[in-house]
This record gives sequence, C-alpha cells and structure tokens, in this order.
Amino acid sequence: MSRSAHDSPRPASKEGKAMHPDLLNDNILKTQYAVRGELYTRAQELAKSGGEVIYTNIGNPQQLGQEPLVFNRQVLALLLAPFLLDHPSASALFPREAIDRARELLAAFGGRMGAYSDARGAPAIRQQVAAFIEARDGQPADPEDIYLTDGASVGVKYALNALIRDGNDGILCPIPQYPLYSAAIQLFGGKLVPYYPEEDAGWDLNLEALRGAVKKARAEGTVLRALAFINPGNPTGQVLTRETLRELIAFAHDEGLVLLADEVYQPNIYQDEKPFVSAKRVLREMGEPWASSVELASFHTVSKGMLGECGLRGGYVEWVNIHPGAQAELYKVASVNLCPNTVGQATVSLMVAPPTGDSEAARQYAKQYEDSLASLRRRAHVMTDAFNGLEGASCNFTEGAMYSFPRLHLPAKAIQAAKEAGKDPDTFYCLALLADTGIVTVPGSGFGQVEGTFHLRTTILPQEDVMHEFVDKLRTFHKSFMAKYKD
Repeated sequence: MSRSAHDSPRPASKEGKAMHPDLLNDNILKTQYAVRGELYTRAQELAKSGGEVIYTNIGNPQQLGQEPLVFNRQVLALLLAPFLLDHPSASALFPREAIDRARELLAAFGGRMGAYSDARGAPAIRQQVAAFIEARDGQPADPEDIYLTDGASVGVKYALNALIRDGNDGILCPIPQYPLYSAAIQLFGGKLVPYYPEEDAGWDLNLEALRGAVKKARAEGTVLRALAFINPGNPTGQVLTRETLRELIAFAHDEGLVLLADEVYQPNIYQDEKPFVSAKRVLREMGEPWASSVELASFHTVSKGMLGECGLRGGYVEWVNIHPGAQAELYKVASVNLCPNTVGQATVSLMVAPPTGDSEAARQYAKQYEDSLASLRRRAHVMTDAFNGLEGASCNFTEGAMYSFPRLHLPAKAIQAAKEAGKDPDTFYCLALLADTGIVTVPGSGFGQVEGTFHLRTTILPQEDVMHEFVDKLRTFHKSFMAKYKD
C-alpha cells in the first residue's frame, strides 16, 4: 500500500517560515565579513540620518574620488552602444584608437556584448592576458590555463571550493588576512589555519612560525590543502621579496600544498627598491623540481591599481601546474555560472593591453595612470607618517596595496571600557572614531591579529585635496580618545 502525501514528513519550518535564520545552512550563520560588518552598518545608519560619512573601510577608489581612465571608458561606451561606431560624429567624439579597440573587442564577443561567452571568458581576451603575463614574467603562459572571472574573489572561491572536501581540510592563511578567505573557507566548510607574519619585521614571513602552524594543525588531525598569501599585502601593505617568495614556494613543495597567490595589488607599488615580483616568475626561475611540480593559482583584478573599476567585476585566475583532470572539473564549475560578465571581461582586456605608442590617446592614458600612481605614493607617506606621529600608535610604511594598518597601543582604561561595552578594544576605538568624525575603518579584530595587539585598517584613498583634512580629523580624535582613557 503506497503512502499518501499526508504521510510524508513536512518540511521544517519555524514561525511559519522554511527560510528562517534557525533553519539556514550553519556555515552561513558562522560566516563573518568585517569589511562590511558592524562598522559599515553603523555608518549606513549615520548616513541615512544626514551625517557625513567617509568610507575608508574598503578599497573602493572611485567612491573616494579616483577618476576612471578616460580611454577605458570611451571603449566601454562604444561597446555598450555599438551604433555609435558608425555615427557621423563618432570620430569627433572618440579617438581613433578607442574606435579600433571597440571594434576589436566586439569581434572577440561575436559582435554582441549581451551574449554569453565561453565559461572561461572570451578566448581572444584570455590570449591577451597570457601575453600580459609573459611580458611581466619573461615566462610563457597558456591561455587555456586562464579563466576570466567576476573579480578576483570568484577565482579565489573556485580554488577554495575545489580544495575543501570536508571539515578536516585546512587552508593556511596569513593573519591578519583579507576576510574573503576566512568567510569563503567557512562557507565551504573547511578550516582556516593561521600563520603570523612578523609585524616588527615589516610583516615579512616568519618561516619557523609557519612550520609551527603546520605541525600544530596536523597534530590536531587537519589535512592541509593550500597556503594562501597576499602580495602586496592586505591589510598590511607589505611587498614580498624574491627571497620570501622562494621560501614560500619551497615550503609548498616540501609540504605538498597548493599556493594561492593573491596578487591583485601588483600595480600599487610605492617603493622603487621593492618592486612587485610574481609568484609564477619566481617559481619558473627556481628551476626543477619546483618549476613543474608546485601547484599555483594566481589572481588579479580590475578593481585595484589605477583602474579602480570595482563595480565592473573583472578579474582572472591563472592555474599553473594543475592536473588536466582537475582543470576539467574547474571548467565544469565555471560553466555552472555560464560565463563571467562581458563588461568585466572587456575591462580586463583594457587593463592587460592598454594603448601604446605616441598617439594622443596613449599619451593621455599614460599621464592619467602615472599621475594617479604618484598621488597614491604621496598619500601612502602622508597616512603612515600621521599614525607614526601619534602617541599610542605605530605603523609600518605602506609599501604597496591601498591600506595602512596601524597598531593601537590602547590604555588599560580603554580596554576595560571596551570590555564593559561587550566590544573588542579596537572595535570600540573604531566605533568611537566613526561617531566623532564619520570616518569608517575596520578594526584589526576583523582581520585577525596576534592576541593582545590591536589595530585598525584604513585605506589611503581619500584624494589629496582632502587628505590633510582627513588626517587632521584622525589626529584630533586619537588625541582626545587617548586623553579620555589615560591611565
């Protein structure tokens, strides 16, 4: 006798809702993302009530006034309105290079920006990315190993989703870390295994501490799958040397780990004596046995650098020394999303293949790019110098990326007041800073930090015409806060 529908178990519900917080995936409930956490929510409430808010909680250059590169936007305008290409006034409105580049990109998308591309992205653009990597590294790159993505974060999630099989799988991450990693690892049900770069050594790698983290994790039954690092650093702003990269690569080889190289800030370099060097370049230059055996995924994006096109969501991941069978599975996962958005793909093309030569468009592009980089260099000095000039604060120089990560040496009375308020001490400080100045930062506790230390992260993105006013607000608040809680 068959069971009727009335005999079947009813779906779980609470308060009449199947999608109730108590009935959601537990990994979602445990996930935290501090960059848009409590401080961001409080800032939105402040903005709604008419208060002035300065968002330095996230690397979002255009939000704080960075202008998009003119040539890129001219090309994108033509791509999204291709009827302009044949308009009688097109040559008066757009330079010839922009018109030619738009036609070239339209051809790469089969003449229609609104159509799906290959799940890995348009082949012609992946070829351009490969050429960019070859020029950067002096090493060959295969477009078949390159996936275009909706920002670098999607590539990171592809890798983590593939690597984490169950709750025993662990990913080594630097602490402090960009909370994409802790959030994604939690969502996929894995373990974040922390290792601690040395703040007193400019946030450089401590190889012995890394070995200790591995030993401890394995003793606890964790199966280590990958080692992530961020170069230039977020939130710490350091630029890794060749020697440090060699150590990371050799360590990954010896321990059987996949390297996850977050290199999204590679254009943001503020010291000539510490240039960006890619992990892939060092890997290939090391020769065998490392060059052909160490598995590497490296990520880049249009969101950072001098483009700052965060909202257009373009990026790529290059898979190096990955088994063909694993590549096939990754392609399947990418195919579930059908394709990365085509505007983001086109923006990646413009990032890796900018206009060159002596044309007016190329000269304008170069000037805008170089002026923006020079300004960021100056702002990196202004921000770190400001914190180092304050009693109760210290800050490593921002060698790269877009952030300063000062350490706060908070008085015992401030720490006690934070405890009574039920807050981490640096969260307590950042909330007070927001309330007093409208400046939105992220407490160091949101990135992880050595126990007993306190930090905050701020971007260096306020434009130069307001940077000194911004720094004055920070300085005035800090002095008032420290005086209020003086021991």
